[in-house]
Amino acid sequence: MPRQPTPAADAPPVRIRRLGEYPTAPANVSALLTRLYAHRGDAAPAVSLEALLPAAGLHGIDAAAALLADQVQRGGRILIVGDYDADGATGSAVALLGLRALGAADVDHLTPSRFHHGYGLSPAVADAAAERRPDLIVTVDNGIASHAGVERAAAHGIPVLITDHHLPGAELPAAAAVVNPNQPGCGFASKHVAGCGVMFYLLAATRAELVRRGWLAAAGAAPARKAPSLASLLDLVALGTVADVVQLDRNNRILVEQGLRRIRAGACRPGLRALLEVAGCRVQDVTARDLGFAAGPRLNAAGRLDDMTLGVECLTTDDPVRAMRLAQRLHQLNGERRELEHGILDEATALVERMAAEQGGVPPVLCVHGPHWHEGVIGIVAARLRERWHRPTVVFADAGDGLLRGSARSTEGLHIRDAIDAVDKRRPGLVTRFGGHAMAAGLSLAPALLADFRAALGAEIERQLGGAPTVREILSDGELPAPLLTLHTAAALRRAGPWGKGFAEPLFDGVFAVSHTSVAAERHLKLRVRLDGAPPLEAIGFHLAEHRGSVGERVRLAYRLDINDYRGLQSPQLVLEHLEPVQ
Repeated sequence: MPRQPTPAADAPPVRIRRLGEYPTAPANVSALLTRLYAHRGDAAPAVSLEALLPAAGLHGIDAAAALLADQVQRGGRILIVGDYDADGATGSAVALLGLRALGAADVDHLTPSRFHHGYGLSPAVADAAAERRPDLIVTVDNGIASHAGVERAAAHGIPVLITDHHLPGAELPAAAAVVNPNQPGCGFASKHVAGCGVMFYLLAATRAELVRRGWLAAAGAAPARKAPSLASLLDLVALGTVADVVQLDRNNRILVEQGLRRIRAGACRPGLRALLEVAGCRVQDVTARDLGFAAGPRLNAAGRLDDMTLGVECLTTDDPVRAMRLAQRLHQLNGERRELEHGILDEATALVERMAAEQGGVPPVLCVHGPHWHEGVIGIVAARLRERWHRPTVVFADAGDGLLRGSARSTEGLHIRDAIDAVDKRRPGLVTRFGGHAMAAGLSLAPALLADFRAALGAEIERQLGGAPTVREILSDGELPAPLLTLHTAAALRRAGPWGKGFAEPLFDGVFAVSHTSVAAERHLKLRVRLDGAPPLEAIGFHLAEHRGSVGERVRLAYRLDINDYRGLQSPQLVLEHLEPVQ
């Protein structure tokens, strides 16, 4: 039985800050969009492929392209070693499909198991790769911290080409080539390109190198030797970019928008179409949100509970029937993932509430562990706890090798990977290994050191952020006037993206009258609300059921305007991010 929602213990204060104050409301959708783009520092959406940053700006890409071109020309055996998340899976699929299109005769992939190999090109993965006797290992979305794995591959006589986007350590692995926009000396302007995007760029550079060598011809050659268009891979690049929650800077927005256009036109991979269809999405109307919250989680479910090889096969098969069968299996795994997540989240929430009661308040970092928790879903649980209490969060599970494996999620203003690095430098040996981004990281440590780590990370976070209570700030685009609370506006907002991290989906706030409240699926709050001058609207707040008791006759809402598509009947709907009573 799911735990009944209760008010969040010592929930952080919330401040709604409007991005601009204007004497008049926007008169129409066009004026609204102009205002929204201005709030995000851009005059208009970026859509043209011609505006993409050139591949030549990536440090090391010429050497990497030459390595790949050599293998393509000589018919060498190339082995792709990806990651077990959606970025790694899409990047692996992009590499497989792209290299085959460029003429590679023998290219295969190996996806490490989260449960047996751990992250990245580890020595165990290098040994498994060596059994396939490749001439070159190419990493996707990993490798920048794989010093031991690269050394093991070298001991087998196999060179490694690293493509990654994660932050490097003090030294780079001794690889044959490294392509990573975040490596020292790289002047590539988009530091947020995802792993699948890095691979897309490397394929573009390899195609140019093969054209330069005369192996491929851009025009006027036989079809088998004509340089292929790589734009057909952009649907997968879009999926991986959105699912990895990287910043949607201008360059990434171009990649995502171009991929979305291909999907809406029906020109996408059969596996991606199948993933969207089993999630109930209308392919012709797909948005970045659909990629991030429908296709992405189903793809990620393979790496969380099973083997991401399943996901890569779904994305690379040309057979629509097989693609649907694989997508249905991924859909089933995602359902199992949700059940696991809910059970662990309930237990973790109870632990946090107990700590808050014992300590007189929620600690500066939430660091929890359950002996039977599933390693594949602790990252999602960490994100849920972070959302509820607005605290940096680390959730640990037993890794099965005598260590605890943790997944960390951060709040704005704290670089969680660097915070763990600071702990490691102050307390050598406390953390066995770690890596990650500003907002997410992974780490391992001995079970006996969990309490010490919790204290050390808490001290480091207080040192960086101070001891003041954390305030969750919600950035609002202001009040949406009654005439614009329509299905037409909601559809225009969907088309105006792509929205995502760093280019946030429009969020509005306002005071509404409430005529009805209910709870759906024991976790989600449903309201019927009305703004003066507008017809009643349905509103839903996912995971906000604990706030039902605080809803009065009037409530201030922070919300997104979206489309509710129920049995083919579309209507405008408010999707709530926050609510607070109004006296």
